[in-house]
Amino acid sequence: MSAIAKPKVLIVGAGLGGMALGIILHKAKIPFEIYERAAVVKPLGTALSFNATTAAMFKQCGFYDEFLAIAKPWTEVQIGNTQRTIDYKIDFSEQEKLFGATGFIISRPDICDLFSRQIPKEHMHMGKKVVFSEQTEEGVRLSFADGTAAEGDILVGADGAYSTIRQQMYEQLKKEDRLLASDGEPLPFSTICLVGQTKPLDPKDFPSLALPESQVMTILGKGTPYAWSIFTTKKNTVAWAFGEVLGRESSKEGEKNEEWGPGAAEAMCELCRDFPVISGGDKLVTMGDLIDWTPKELITKAMLEEKVFETWYDGRVVLLGDACHKISPAGGAGATNAIHDAIAVANWIYALPPSPTKNDIEKYFAEYKKERLPLVKGAYESSRMFMTISSKSYLEWVAAFCFKNMPAWMNRKLLAGMLAYRPMVAFLPDPEDKGTVPPSPQHSLEARRIVKERMEAASRA
Repeated sequence: MSAIAKPKVLIVGAGLGGMALGIILHKAKIPFEIYERAAVVKPLGTALSFNATTAAMFKQCGFYDEFLAIAKPWTEVQIGNTQRTIDYKIDFSEQEKLFGATGFIISRPDICDLFSRQIPKEHMHMGKKVVFSEQTEEGVRLSFADGTAAEGDILVGADGAYSTIRQQMYEQLKKEDRLLASDGEPLPFSTICLVGQTKPLDPKDFPSLALPESQVMTILGKGTPYAWSIFTTKKNTVAWAFGEVLGRESSKEGEKNEEWGPGAAEAMCELCRDFPVISGGDKLVTMGDLIDWTPKELITKAMLEEKVFETWYDGRVVLLGDACHKISPAGGAGATNAIHDAIAVANWIYALPPSPTKNDIEKYFAEYKKERLPLVKGAYESSRMFMTISSKSYLEWVAAFCFKNMPAWMNRKLLAGMLAYRPMVAFLPDPEDKGTVPPSPQHSLEARRIVKERMEAASRA
C-alpha cells in the first residue's frame, strides 16, 4: 500500500495492549497515534508474568533481549500456608522445552517503560481525556476534554475495563437496538485487591531475592476470605498483592463511594499487616514489612473484575484487551491476551485493501473476533481454575488435590492448552521456535496470503 492509502489508526489507551498495537503498526509503517487520559504513567501495580505466547512478538519487534535483561525467569507457582510452609507447587518447568521459551516475571512499571521506549514520542499523547467519539462512512473523530480533536480512519479502544470507547459505542448500539442485553450489564467483580511493590531490598532481609528464579507464591488464609501473593523481581524488589474474596458478586455501580475513598488502601493495609510471608530465610517477615518497604504512593486498591463481552467492534471502531475482556489476574492471562489481541488487530489492519471502506474494515474486524474470542474464553476459564485455589469452598480442596497429584502427562496437556497459541506478526520474519509443541493455527496469518495475492494482481495489471 502506498503511504496515502494506509489507514490512520487512533488508539485510545496507553496500556500494554494499546502500546503493543502501536509498536507493531510502527513496524508496518501504518500511521497511528496513541491518546492516554493520564498526564503521566504512574509506576503503580504489582508484577506481571509473560511466557512463550508473547516471546515471538517480542523477538520479531526486536526487544526480546532487552526484555530478558530486566525480567526474572520463573518455573513454578508455590502455594503456601500461614505456618510459612509450602503445601504444593504448580509446575511450569517444561515450558521452554515444549514451547520454546520459559516464563518471566517483570514489574508492571518496567514492562510499561520498555514498551513506551519502542514508540516514537511524537505518537504518544498524554493528558488526552476522550469526551466524545464518533464514526461516519468516511472516518472517525475524537474530541478531548482540552478542546482539541483528532481524526482518522480506524478507532481502537484499548482504554481498560471501564473503556470510554466501549461505553460510547455501546450507547449507540443500544439506541439502534443492536446491543446484546448481557453486554449492557455492569462489570462484575467478587474480589478486591491491594497491590504494591517494595523498594529494592537487601537479600539479607528477604533471602529468596538471591535465588536465580523468581519466587511466585500464594499464601492462603485458611478459614478467612483472604489470600496474598508475592513475586520477586530482578531488581531485588518484592511485588505483592493481597486479595479479599467478597463472597458475593458486586459492581462498581453498586458500591458506595466511601468504600473507594482515600482511606480505602490504608484500611486494607492495616487489615493484613500481621499476615505471614515466606521470605526464604529465618526472619519472620509479614505483609506489614512489605507494606513498610513500599512507598505509600505506590500502594493501590483495585477491583478484580471478570467478564468477556460479546460485542468487540462496530464499523470502524474495535476494542482490545480489558476493554472487551476483563480476565482475573489469577492465571496471569490479562496482559498477555491484550498483546495477543494487538497482534491479531495489527495483522488484519495490514491486510486491508488500499483506502479501505467502512465495510472492508468491519469485515476484517469480524475476522479478528473470530480468532480471538474462543481463545479469550479459554483463558477466562483457565483463570477461574486458578482462582479456585483461594475460593474458600470445596473447589479449593478439589483444585489442591488435582495439582498435588497431577501426573506429568496431564501437566503437559494443561500447559499445551494454555501455551500452544503463540501468535506472530504477519509482516515480520518468523522468529526461531525450538519448542517441541508446534504453535497452534493463527487465523490472522492469512494476512500474508491476502497481501501477497493483492501485490501479484497489481503487478500483472
